[in-house]
Amino acid sequence: MAHVGGSGVRRIDGTVALITGASSGIGAALAEEFARRCADVVLAARRADRLEEVAARVRGRGRRALAVTCDVTRDGDLDDAVAQSLAAFGRLDWVVANAGFGVAGAMHKLILDDVRRQFETNVFGVLRTFYAARDALLASRGCLAIVGSVSGELAFPKSGPYCMSKFAVRALAQVLWYELGRKGVGVTLIEPGFVESEIRRVDRWGVLDPQRPDNLPRWLRAPTGAVARKAVRAIVRRRRKVVITGHGRLAVTLERFAPGLVAFLVRRFGGRVGR
Repeated sequence: MAHVGGSGVRRIDGTVALITGASSGIGAALAEEFARRCADVVLAARRADRLEEVAARVRGRGRRALAVTCDVTRDGDLDDAVAQSLAAFGRLDWVVANAGFGVAGAMHKLILDDVRRQFETNVFGVLRTFYAARDALLASRGCLAIVGSVSGELAFPKSGPYCMSKFAVRALAQVLWYELGRKGVGVTLIEPGFVESEIRRVDRWGVLDPQRPDNLPRWLRAPTGAVARKAVRAIVRRRRKVVITGHGRLAVTLERFAPGLVAFLVRRFGGRVGR
C-alpha cells in the first residue's frame, strides 16, 4: 500500500521489490531507495559478495533483504530467484530488469558473437526477468520496470550493439505497457543518460576491469542516488516512461524536434569510425 509519509516521500509499506543487476551502480541505488520507501528487497546479480554488502545497507534501513546469486543470461536463474522471493516474502510488487552492460566498438570491427552476447544480457535477460515474474506481478497487480537508456532513443557511433539492445527494450516496454495494462500491471521504462556507475569499466565480454579508466567527464555523470530516487518515484507512480538526467532529456528532445541538428553534432563530435 502506497501512502505519503511525513517526509513527503510516497512510502510503499508491505510491498516487495526484486532488482536484477543489484550488486552495484543503479541497481544497488534502486535497492536502497526502495528500502527508504519501506519496501522489502530481493537483490539479484552474479557477485554474491557485493550483493551481501548491498543487502546489509538495506537491512540497516530496517527492511528485509534477500540476496540471490543470479545470471540473467542463464535459463532458469530468474525462475529460481522469483521462487526464492515468493518463499521468503509471499509476493512481488515491483520487478526491475536492470542488469546490463555495453559492447563498444565500430560495427565493422565487431563480430556477430559480440552482438549476440550484448542481446543475451540486455534483451533476453529482460525477457527472462519478465517471464519469471509474470505470474507474481499479475497476482499483485504490480509494476515491471525496464532500465533502458537514452541510447534507446538515439544511436551513437561505436556503441552499435548497446544502442540496438536499448532500442529493442524500448519497443518491448511499449508492447508490454499495452498488453499488461489491461490486466492491471504497470510497465515503466527508465531511460537514464550518463550515470556514475561501473558500466564503462566493463569490457565487451561483460567482465569488470577495476583499473579501466572512465574517460567520461565527471560533470556529465549523474549520481546513482539521484537517478534511483527519480526512477523509483516514476515506478511507484506507474509512469509509462521517464528520461533521467538533464543532458538525457535534452538529447531526446533534440532528436525528436531537431534530428538534423543531432545528426550534425553526432557526426562532428561523436568520434570518427576507424577504417
